[in-house]
Amino acid sequence: MNIALIAHDAKKELMVQFCIAYCGVLSRYNLCATGTTGKLVSEATGLQIQRFLSGSQGGDQQLASSISCNEIDLLIFFRDPLTMKSHEPNDANILRLCDVHNIPVATNIATAEALIHALEHGDLDWREYVR
Repeated sequence: MNIALIAHDAKKELMVQFCIAYCGVLSRYNLCATGTTGKLVSEATGLQIQRFLSGSQGGDQQLASSISCNEIDLLIFFRDPLTMKSHEPNDANILRLCDVHNIPVATNIATAEALIHALEHGDLDWREYVR
């Protein structure tokens, strides 16, 4: 299973803390992330992460391509809903592609924890039904 990680600047520390807390679960899966998020998480946890470019430099588009090619199974995307982003249309495109390809998405800590607990208990095997 391939899990993608993205975090807006104001949420990067939350992503790092989340990954530290769930390092044991995340270590069992293939992880990828946009540039800075991947670097910060990898440095804090020791997890191996395939890093795309930074989001604003094309990493969002690389991730969108991976989603379109069915290479991503779950997305954890900690968004900052209170600050406008210059690349916000890319964010909407990523979320739309996840809907099109039936990719579970967490955009906040509560949903991310629910998905991680489902993974931990083996309750997240939707792919066998949709492919």
